[in-house]
Amino acid sequence: MRIWSALDGVLQAQRGHLFPWAPVFFGLGIGLYFCSPQEPGRWAYLSVLCLCCVSGWMCRRGDASGILAVAVLLCGLGFCYMGARSHWVAAPVLEFRYYGAVEGQVIAVDRSASDAPRITLRAVRLDTVAPARTPTRVRLSLFAGETPVPGAWVMTTAHLSPPQSPAEPGGFDFRRHAWFLQLGAVGYSRVPVLQSAQAATLPVASLRRAVSDWVRAQMPPRTGGVAAALITGDRAAVPRAVIDALRASNLAHLLAISGLHMGLFAGLIFATLRRGFALWPRLALRYPIKKIAAGFALVAGFGYLLLSGANVATERAFIMVAIMLLAVILDRRALSIRAVAIAALLVLLRRPETLLSPGFQMSFAATLALVCVFQGAQRLVTPGQRGLRGAVLRWGAALVVSSLVAGLATAPFGAAHFNMVSHYGLVANLLAVPVMGAVVVPGAVLALCLAPLGASAFGFWIMSQGLSWILTVAETVAGWPGARGFVVAPDIWVLPVLVVGGLMVLLWQGRLRWVGALPVCLALAFWPQAERPQLLVSADGGIVGLLTDAGRAVSRPKGKAFDAGIWLENDGDGADQRRAFDRWPGGASQGRVQVALLGDLRVVHAIGKAAAASLPPGCAASDIVILSVDAKGPEGDCRLFTPTTLRQTGSLAIDDTGKITASQRDDQLRLWSGLRK
Repeated sequence: MRIWSALDGVLQAQRGHLFPWAPVFFGLGIGLYFCSPQEPGRWAYLSVLCLCCVSGWMCRRGDASGILAVAVLLCGLGFCYMGARSHWVAAPVLEFRYYGAVEGQVIAVDRSASDAPRITLRAVRLDTVAPARTPTRVRLSLFAGETPVPGAWVMTTAHLSPPQSPAEPGGFDFRRHAWFLQLGAVGYSRVPVLQSAQAATLPVASLRRAVSDWVRAQMPPRTGGVAAALITGDRAAVPRAVIDALRASNLAHLLAISGLHMGLFAGLIFATLRRGFALWPRLALRYPIKKIAAGFALVAGFGYLLLSGANVATERAFIMVAIMLLAVILDRRALSIRAVAIAALLVLLRRPETLLSPGFQMSFAATLALVCVFQGAQRLVTPGQRGLRGAVLRWGAALVVSSLVAGLATAPFGAAHFNMVSHYGLVANLLAVPVMGAVVVPGAVLALCLAPLGASAFGFWIMSQGLSWILTVAETVAGWPGARGFVVAPDIWVLPVLVVGGLMVLLWQGRLRWVGALPVCLALAFWPQAERPQLLVSADGGIVGLLTDAGRAVSRPKGKAFDAGIWLENDGDGADQRRAFDRWPGGASQGRVQVALLGDLRVVHAIGKAAAASLPPGCAASDIVILSVDAKGPEGDCRLFTPTTLRQTGSLAIDDTGKITASQRDDQLRLWSGLRK
């Protein structure tokens, strides 16, 4: 009873500060759905709904049990909501490799990781595939001919395959990502795409392309592609070298239309209109010009959302800005933890699967940390020196603190998802972010406002000067020695524990909040000690990776670069595939058969039919033989893996005792991994 009374006292002391925990427990339910080893069935949902009913009845109590019941209710609702969402977006997925004619309407154009033009099709038609089994959407990389425009009906001959399974057990599952995009097949085409004479009208997509072409035509080639990406979200003309430099200098967030851009754009519109209305005494004295300016800024932000393509990151940014502007209209505090919580709930209700995305985690981590820090600073800092000097000092201090806080808040998520840290990111952001807010965004707004008068060139010139400076900073910082560091992928429990500790520190009221520092320190201490698989086999047997004293060695110098790159990134290894190939124990053979020892086991990887045919006819129980093609392998007690057997298991992780961990099992299927309901 004493423990319960103490718990009741602790929770009662948090009254008035509990709402920010609502998205946390709702998100916990979403996370539990994804953590389930297999797809929940009807009885699982029925049990959770019954638990929700009991919790809902207990919510009426005013003691600790009522508060805990609300938490359980939110968690259960999140679990069921995510399950309903997963079934709602269900669409056919291609179940085999396909080569043949592909027809459809282009709804999106971007660039692939290999910098090739890429199109997404809807209303897809495939030869020899029944309409009921044809994917709703297909994504193709194009290696020949011109890139079609959005809205065009196209036809080409392409190679298609189902979305790829994880490159290693426990790794990122592209199938899950594609499931919620209703993307049922991906592939490529090496022949020109045929387009219909008349493209169907997609008003927003057509406007985006027209604006992108107009922006690029008005600006130098170096900055035109980046400017189009900032205004319309079209990155098709941004060179790969620019993207790499921005990532290495921790400035890649400036290229994505996120909270920074939406906040700067809406904030500039709001401040400009409010000051402009204030110059008109009749209007300023009779009407609430602050609310009117917020309303116009909200409309402008929605227009920016549509123009930029309304992708997930921009949607999330608009929701956060809209909450703040609505708070101004309703005479509420615009920047508050409650506003951040409302925005998080709305984003999770709109797209609950984004909980697992790095964009969601990093944007809300940065926003929450900034709001908490600046709210605390307002209570601690007294008004300083007035005048221009005082304003400059306060602006500079705010810039340094905001860059430092946002960098620290997002660093664990960036390191966990991208296995990379930028050692000079703070310096780059201090030099680039002020220019983005003071030069680039105002220049873009001015250009759009002057466009009807034919005078947009002046605004674009201003924008180009700012972008030139940002690109120069990115290229310079990226070229510094040791600009990038590589981080090993953490164990699966590390990031959740770190998040729990961080939320405790930021959301809990009182001295007890510092208890959250313990799980944060624990997670950071165990992160570098993560154990990586000793042997990795790709899901099609095309490449093998062996962990050696020098780092991960791979069985081929080129080809299967995606799997090799993922393995090396997760190892925290900055080597490329060629260097990793040179690490193969005993010296890699330039032929198509690679042999290495894993403890007492012998690993043999044969690439191609000729290599498989050249293997000895017999094998021992201590042999692990991997073939990249379906062919007759050695006979004996060895463990043999071919593309056919690997289709059932997915990628494999094997240790020196011969223990095998598969990325998928028949008793652990999900909707996106082969289970069809």
